[in-house]
Amino acid sequence: MAKQHGVPVTVSATRDHGIDGKVIDVAIRLGVLALFAYISLMLIAPFAVFILWALVLTVALYPAYSWLAAKLGGRKAISAAIVTLIGLAIIIGPVAVLVVSMVDTLQGWYQRISDGSMTLPPAPPGLADIPFVGPKVAELWQLGSTSLEKAATKAAPFVVPAGTKILGTLASLSGSVLFFAVSVLIAGFLFVPGPKLASGARRFADRIIAPRGAEFVDLAGATIRNVSRGVIGVAVIQGLLTGIVMVAFAVPFAGILAFLALILCIIQIGPALVILPVVVWAWSSMGTAAALVFTVLMVPIMLVDNVLRPILMARGLEVPMLVILIGVLGGTLAYGLIGLFLGPVVLAVFYELVIAWVKIGEAEVAPESSPQTDSISDQANQEDSI
Repeated sequence: MAKQHGVPVTVSATRDHGIDGKVIDVAIRLGVLALFAYISLMLIAPFAVFILWALVLTVALYPAYSWLAAKLGGRKAISAAIVTLIGLAIIIGPVAVLVVSMVDTLQGWYQRISDGSMTLPPAPPGLADIPFVGPKVAELWQLGSTSLEKAATKAAPFVVPAGTKILGTLASLSGSVLFFAVSVLIAGFLFVPGPKLASGARRFADRIIAPRGAEFVDLAGATIRNVSRGVIGVAVIQGLLTGIVMVAFAVPFAGILAFLALILCIIQIGPALVILPVVVWAWSSMGTAAALVFTVLMVPIMLVDNVLRPILMARGLEVPMLVILIGVLGGTLAYGLIGLFLGPVVLAVFYELVIAWVKIGEAEVAPESSPQTDSISDQANQEDSI
């Protein structure tokens, strides 16, 4: 028993005070660390989506950057600039073509309406017999067949709200294009320090999930590259082929339709919503031979993703293809376009974690069951000897 200020103190009490002091010290340190982490996350939160997309683009495009740098004799900065410019052209180019095409089309319509050269054919028979809307549409059609300008003025109260929604959609599309352009620019600055960033990510993951943290980082990178090839790459191929065939057959608004097909392919809906109506239009507007050739070309383009996507997405991965597909579809439905990459990455890493956990459990059970197996075998040997 010790004395402190003339008061007897037991050794156990002193030890308890020491443990409490250590617990309080650890709690204070964790609290300060959590405060700094919270403030840091709040500071980067406005840029988190940009940074996340930049990381995805860096991982997806790094093989192309590495190949180009090797071809240019190790000029990493020039290679990063070229890949960035190509990425910006791919993102901004189709939108610029779409805007120019729409402006030209609208100007042509306005010019033809103003000089009276654009007229409507006679109304289809039976249009006025359609319940509710038939008579009004027939009356408006009849007015448009004589003067489109008067018909447009009369239909303005109904057309203006739809036009407002279309303009809102175009503004949203412009914002998305600007967002991706900024993400591509950020990714351009990450190509050169990419190996150091990947090494740091591996070390950080090892601290969290030792000793397989680095493997999970590599798995995430491989999954992102495979998803980008299997989803984005196939979507670009389908959109490009759709545009080429439609332009070759002089389909109206071929650029707009190809862009819509590209967007539908990226969001995993597929180009059928664009291609099938165009095929129906082809059989009603083209000759039989031309419509047949057009259909023979467009149907394989519509279905090619069902063959290419599984091959490209499963290439080099030990994770089952079903896990990747569920991650792609579930991530897209839950988190939008960024979920297209986050979904398969999270599911692939979680799948590997579960498999590793099961294997560790089996390894722990095996030594415990081996003595019983040995005793059974010894008993069998004794019975045989008897």
